[in-house]
Amino acid sequence: MTVTRIRVHGDAPYDVVVGTGVLAELPALVGEGVRTVAVVSPASLPEISRPVCESLRAAGYEVVSLPVPDGEQAKTVGVAAELWSAFGRYGITRTDAVVGVGGGATTDLAGFVAATWLRGVKVIQVPTTLLAMVDAAVGGKTGINTPEGKNLVGAFYPPKGVLCDLATLVSVPREDYVAGLAEIIKGGFIADPTILMLVEDDPAGARVPEGDHTRALIERKIQVKADVVGADLKESGLREILNYGHTLAHAIERVEDYRIRHGEAVAIGLVYAAEVARLDGRLADAVVDRTRSILTSVGLPTSYRKDAWPRLREHMRVDKKSRGAKLRLVVLDDIARVSRLEDPSEELLESAFYEISR
Repeated sequence: MTVTRIRVHGDAPYDVVVGTGVLAELPALVGEGVRTVAVVSPASLPEISRPVCESLRAAGYEVVSLPVPDGEQAKTVGVAAELWSAFGRYGITRTDAVVGVGGGATTDLAGFVAATWLRGVKVIQVPTTLLAMVDAAVGGKTGINTPEGKNLVGAFYPPKGVLCDLATLVSVPREDYVAGLAEIIKGGFIADPTILMLVEDDPAGARVPEGDHTRALIERKIQVKADVVGADLKESGLREILNYGHTLAHAIERVEDYRIRHGEAVAIGLVYAAEVARLDGRLADAVVDRTRSILTSVGLPTSYRKDAWPRLREHMRVDKKSRGAKLRLVVLDDIARVSRLEDPSEELLESAFYEISR
């Protein structure tokens, strides 16, 4: 299989490499002058980090394997502090490197500790889930959670490179793979309508890594993100469009104590954002219907329980896009036409939630 290189431009440009066997490029990314490489990966999945560690040792590096909890449980101050302590014990210097291997939570954490240790050491991301490949590991956004919200503590820190080995997707649990489709579908609505057409052409194929359009969907979504973050790394303007659907999604994750998959929460958030735009008179009914239809066709949720609204609304108040006491929502005026809704009325927000809770 051929390898695709998607360039992420900016002050610190790098490539996202997509294909099979791309792990062979890891030693070159780590580079010369590096003595020790810290490999951060989920403790429950030692098999995903093993080939990474073996590749690095074969290249002559001293490898330190640092297992962390699964999923969002890894993204805490406590786990970050444990990694910082480990970096100190193993003598990780500014000329050494960190490799994050796993899903989006792991790459978020690995990027954050790399960004903050000695004010920044080299990090390479090796995402092994669909969500991490098309979203979390690309773009240089790193972070951890606090009791008050998701990703409120973090840093913009571009990696040296991202290696997406498509072969690893075969072992991803089906529910996790489908959840990752939400971010791909989001990319279709905000920037690349071809993504939507590919999913609609073969919904069953979209749900499996062996689908006819799988690689095209992955590469198109990565390209969407690369184009956006290359122009706006620090979310000063354009990059906010990547948060489409995330204001409610992050609130749902908090209410569920992160027991819901990120992609499932995003899917619900996409429908909510579409309903807000429709009720505000800016988005056609047909686009809202299409949003529900596409998400449902691949098995993603599109509604949430009505009684949760007060708690959800409270969590939405600390959304990263808010300015002062004013909530800002990313919405659509049409497919691939993104805008922002400033300080929407409480009636509008609640009415839109009613539409997804019926």
